[in-house]
Amino acid sequence: MWISRRKETRQTERAQVGNVTVEGRLVGAMLDGERRDLPVYGPGGYVWRPSQGQEVLVVKAGADGEQPCVAGARGSLEVNLAPGEVYIHSGGGSIFISNGGVISMSGLVLVNGKPVLVKED
Repeated sequence: MWISRRKETRQTERAQVGNVTVEGRLVGAMLDGERRDLPVYGPGGYVWRPSQGQEVLVVKAGADGEQPCVAGARGSLEVNLAPGEVYIHSGGGSIFISNGGVISMSGLVLVNGKPVLVKED
């Protein structure tokens, strides 16, 4: 008689949405419980830090999902973008790139540490 044993596998979510509880280089987020010291990832060349209370996407990396990390934040539903357009913002400034090739910036714009002066008509 053959007795087969099934290895019990625990199904865990590979991604969860949570709110930031601790700001900094490594953040904390409230998921099914609070998780701390989560690294923050973004697209290549893009560095950001989520703010307290911000809604973030936490993905679980590693073979068994043992390495949770923050992979992104929910975009603002107040921004009306067409497909392909880009809007980057931070409390005091923003950059909007439209499909028509127009780049709009708000806030103080510096190039090589010097302010860009806008000539008004």
